[in-house]
Amino acid sequence: MQTKIKGLSLWCAVFSSTTALTLAALPGTVAAEDTRINGFYENATYARDGVGLSKFRNTLQLEGEKRIGDVGIFSNVSVNGTLRGTYDGVYDLNDDEYGSEAGGPVQLQDIAQGTVPHGGGIAPTPFFGFDINENPNDGMVVLGEHLHDQDNGVAFGVPVRPCDVDSRGCIDDYLDKDENELRFQEFNDRLDFIRELYVDFDLNFDSGNVLSTRLGKQQVIWGRTDLFRVLDVINPVDYSRNNIYDELEDIRIPMWILKTDYRMGPTEVFEGFAFDDLNFQVVWNFDEFRPHDIGQCGQPNVILDAGCFFRGMNNLWENGGTVANFAGATPDGGLATDFGPGQIGIRRANMPSWKLSNTQLGLKLEGVYGDLGFSLNALTYRSQLPSLRGGIPAQNAFDGTTDVYPSLIAFDIHFPRVNLVGGSLDYYSQGIDTVFRFETAYTSGEEFANTLRERLYSESDVARYVIGADKNVYIPFLNENQSFLFSGQIFGQHILDHEREQRTYGEAGIPDWEHNWIGTLLIQGFYMNNRLIPKLITAHDFRAQATTLAPSVDWIVTDRFKVTAGANVKVGDGARKFDDCRSCNPWDPFTQTPGVVNHQPGESAGLGGYEPLGRFKSGPIGMAQEEDEVQLTVRYSF
Repeated sequence: MQTKIKGLSLWCAVFSSTTALTLAALPGTVAAEDTRINGFYENATYARDGVGLSKFRNTLQLEGEKRIGDVGIFSNVSVNGTLRGTYDGVYDLNDDEYGSEAGGPVQLQDIAQGTVPHGGGIAPTPFFGFDINENPNDGMVVLGEHLHDQDNGVAFGVPVRPCDVDSRGCIDDYLDKDENELRFQEFNDRLDFIRELYVDFDLNFDSGNVLSTRLGKQQVIWGRTDLFRVLDVINPVDYSRNNIYDELEDIRIPMWILKTDYRMGPTEVFEGFAFDDLNFQVVWNFDEFRPHDIGQCGQPNVILDAGCFFRGMNNLWENGGTVANFAGATPDGGLATDFGPGQIGIRRANMPSWKLSNTQLGLKLEGVYGDLGFSLNALTYRSQLPSLRGGIPAQNAFDGTTDVYPSLIAFDIHFPRVNLVGGSLDYYSQGIDTVFRFETAYTSGEEFANTLRERLYSESDVARYVIGADKNVYIPFLNENQSFLFSGQIFGQHILDHEREQRTYGEAGIPDWEHNWIGTLLIQGFYMNNRLIPKLITAHDFRAQATTLAPSVDWIVTDRFKVTAGANVKVGDGARKFDDCRSCNPWDPFTQTPGVVNHQPGESAGLGGYEPLGRFKSGPIGMAQEEDEVQLTVRYSF
């Protein structure tokens, strides 16, 4: 039986039409050397400790450029296209971990019985429980089980099979990939196999200034950071490819954008002071909104394990389910509890529809003065990360009434409007042969989980920055002929309206750190006439006490064939605990927490565990502590 793959039938047609477009005869004579077509085939095979094969991704990428020249009043006209298709065989070769056979029955902790199966908890009222036939104990894992045990905390079963195999917990229009969309990631409703397709053209003025425009599907790169983004937030990112560790060029999600630069060249601002170069840029992202791809539960890479939390919570809302250690909450845990549909969980994702007010607009002024480069940036955009907003109508599990209950763990997903201002500097110091980089951004409108608020979230301004330096260092005993590149940076984040309080059983409030720093370091060497390139990338999250080490070696066998062998190893404290809001008393007086004096409706007592909010204290490195891998990538370019 032939399986239809979304977009695959268009792949060849689009490539053919794009090539035809780039080769089309336009006014004037075009030389053959004005056309460029190249590409590569790549296989990336990763094996994860305790799991086995975690990636068998085969990529074919084709890139084409047609330089057309002058067309009417425009000069330097060119058409550019990039097509990319991948097949990740891990869903076929290791399907009991990531494919149609993944997951199984789960056991959930209960202080009275030790463990009970999904469907075996107590029900606040049997009439308002859930039907095990609609939500069977199969094809699931326990939330966070790969990283930590339940340890008297909240946990529940999460479906992990592709959404065409098991639709439980698949959030419409957000995290609802079927098996082919997992295997062939670019062949989807957004036609991601068209990675880039844009036209460049210039308009020259008598003053010598140039209006340079790029229109089409593209990446717009702001900022100078690696791994963690500060200003580079115009395009969303696909973290499901390889968490935070792939080059941003490969994991940014191109969007349909108009980018135009007014290039003024050397410009005198006032007498005696002139910039060596000055440029003003306008960016209009007019594409339909697109969030980050955080990974769907059941994929090998699910950043912060958030996709699993979302899928499990949507399953609880749609079908009900069993939650470990929930009822009769005490410092020592509680009883596994069965909830019915529409009582707790995630109801839906409110994806912004296309309209003018949902497009994104950015402005940038950049220039060069001597050895100093700078930019001033402003952007209004939709948050590419989801926000969970409580305060939705839900059913009381004890009396069956439907109302909006304070601090109930029932949510809709939103993507709020965010405004950003910032800038960057880079300076080359000739005296010490070092490049210094600085980048900063101030945002308003971001939303954070907050168990002190009745809707369980709050808004905060955020300040972020990166300070980095790049220097070549000569180390004779390692290489007498060539120096090593050292590149380090410190990324800082400060939540300016942070809230956290001590309650009866622990802290409640915003789980994210009020102040946090992540340091990165790249060391890269060169041997065999730059054909053997060893490197080490490290990143350390200071508050989460989590570190990743990624050594690798590039061997450029020929000008067309390259082999990369490496590893990705994490060390540190691992999962962290925080208030899980099972002691938030939404259904007063039924949910009064033992030992809390005068427990008010919607008031958290601070009882916590690893799930669900500890992930924000652990960060992306800490939440991946059990994902050590060895990696082999081969690429042939043509």
